[in-house]
Amino acid sequence: MTRSRILLGFGFAWLCAMPALAQDQSTDKSDAALALTLDGIAQTEAACRLTFVARNGLAADVASLVVEAVAFSPDGGVERIALFDFSALPVDRLRVRQFDLPGTACAAVGSMLVNGVQRCEGDGLDPDACAAAITVSSRADVELLG
Repeated sequence: MTRSRILLGFGFAWLCAMPALAQDQSTDKSDAALALTLDGIAQTEAACRLTFVARNGLAADVASLVVEAVAFSPDGGVERIALFDFSALPVDRLRVRQFDLPGTACAAVGSMLVNGVQRCEGDGLDPDACAAAITVSSRADVELLG
């Protein structure tokens, strides 16, 4: 094998590995965060039900987390403001929480915003520290902003 073919082979292998390396780096970033994922949205008789998956990647258990959330209509207007009580979030554990928006049709929710942290309690934690650590994502048809 010629030297150029060997170098070409190494270069190709390196390019193939890049997406995996980039994915590992993004995973490391969320490890030091309070990751909130909007996992689903479903209409009930009286409300629009939002299902979240929360993961505490901080160094301490969160004894209580309450966030202010804003539901925007599909045209961008504020539909509703609510407080979501995620309760306790142990370190490195997934927790699933559901919240209802009473009297709201899911079709009226175009996107959601985590607008702030009302309460964050835990060893060495406060609302500002938690707000800085929150990362958001969505697996639902509704975008979650942070």
